[in-house]
Amino acid sequence: MIDRISFDSAGLLPAVVQDAATGAVLMLAYMDREAVEATLRTREVHFHSRSRDRLWKKGETSGNVLHLVDLRLDCDADALLVEVHPAGPACHTGRATCFGPVNDESLVRFLSQLAALLRERRRDLPKGSFSAELFKGGAPAIAAKLVEEANETAVALGGEGRERTLSELTDLLYVMLVLATHLDLRPDEIRASLEEKRRQASARRGRTAPL
Repeated sequence: MIDRISFDSAGLLPAVVQDAATGAVLMLAYMDREAVEATLRTREVHFHSRSRDRLWKKGETSGNVLHLVDLRLDCDADALLVEVHPAGPACHTGRATCFGPVNDESLVRFLSQLAALLRERRRDLPKGSFSAELFKGGAPAIAAKLVEEANETAVALGGEGRERTLSELTDLLYVMLVLATHLDLRPDEIRASLEEKRRQASARRGRTAPL
């Protein structure tokens, strides 16, 4: 990919950063070859700081790193779309995006930040982290936890009340996100799978009851 990039005369190209889960544009910065290579190698987004003339890892002081999901070149190969899961606010003002206030309490944004945290847990495997223990256990441990939480959700739905069912449902959702992280699934892959199922259901209408 790097060999296809058309850097400008200063060796830079603009990089538009987008939240992979919400689609929100978070910020605009610049990359050189070193920044692209560091981003691909570490899976954490790096830029070239024009003011300091050096490599800059986003979040190196604040901790609000950007976990790489995908890099995409535009049609002229002279700009990059950087899809990420942000670990915190992207803007130095503390806002989620450099382009104005957004609803930081939205479920989708929370899930994107949780996905960023799970990537860190998978990478660092810190002691005392339940997520890290699941990642260490691999597919068998994650599968067993999925079965356990699905069963507990079903039991709660059968007679333990709305609040208990909600609690079990969010436990199940959490383990599903662990699984998605384990498989390195991208949001667009999940959406494409759901859209394909909707297309198949629509195609069956008129012949069988719709899903």
